[in-house]
Amino acid sequence: MSNASAPTHRALIVVDVQNDFVEGGSLAVAGGRDVASRISEHLAAHAGDYDVIAASRDWHHAHGTNSGHFAAPGEQPDYVDTWPAHCVSDDAGSDYAPELVTDAVTHHVRKGQGVPAYSAFEGTTDDGAMLADVLRAAGVTDVDVTGIATDHCVRATALDARREGFAVRLLEGLHAGVAPATSAAALEEMAAAGVAL
Repeated sequence: MSNASAPTHRALIVVDVQNDFVEGGSLAVAGGRDVASRISEHLAAHAGDYDVIAASRDWHHAHGTNSGHFAAPGEQPDYVDTWPAHCVSDDAGSDYAPELVTDAVTHHVRKGQGVPAYSAFEGTTDDGAMLADVLRAAGVTDVDVTGIATDHCVRATALDARREGFAVRLLEGLHAGVAPATSAAALEEMAAAGVAL
């Protein structure tokens, strides 16, 4: 009997690479389009390394505040808990950014359908499954995280992946943050939670 460790089964999560989060969008992140292109290059070279490739999208209702996620009419967003309208489900802003090639994506995850949601683990696939269940069913042990924004949804997704018991890597150069200070704080928080940076 050998005591060789069980094989590693890896997943890639591409977080919220959407029109509203890249240059020109309603919540644009500088460098978003460049990151989208680099994620596409990573997929072209490494798609075969992954058992699951999941891409999440913010997917908000066009009406109301999505349970307080959008700033109420006439109020200014605080950019902490309330935001300008973004990634509305029937609007082009919710579409994947054109620089992101999604051919290799195995699971499309929608999150924030009427409620605030930052982590891809809060969303559901097209057939209604939770992401953690999809990963476990595929035998995934390790998760690579990429996407937008480092200091918001990427952070939340990586932390949730650790809480769910996965080994997690944040892939360098394949994520973009809103602001340097909050991105640096997010990286520290992820590292403290055991995310490999």
